[in-house]
Amino acid sequence: MPREIAFLDALIPTLLLVFVGCVILQFGIDWLLSRLRLYRYVWHPSLFRIALFFCIFSGAGLLLHAA
Repeated sequence: MPREIAFLDALIPTLLLVFVGCVILQFGIDWLLSRLRLYRYVWHPSLFRIALFFCIFSGAGLLLHAA
């Protein structure tokens, strides 16, 4: 996996693209969980959201560097 990707003559780190993808995935998961009203069972919803994002991003980052 390349460490940087050229986009419009700018080198963008691959991890930035993974970050943007994880943010989009987080929005989707957040929408689904709020739609199903599962946040009623969570003690601190904003803390849960940020912890879930860190889990998704760290998992994707580890998969990126393992490949």
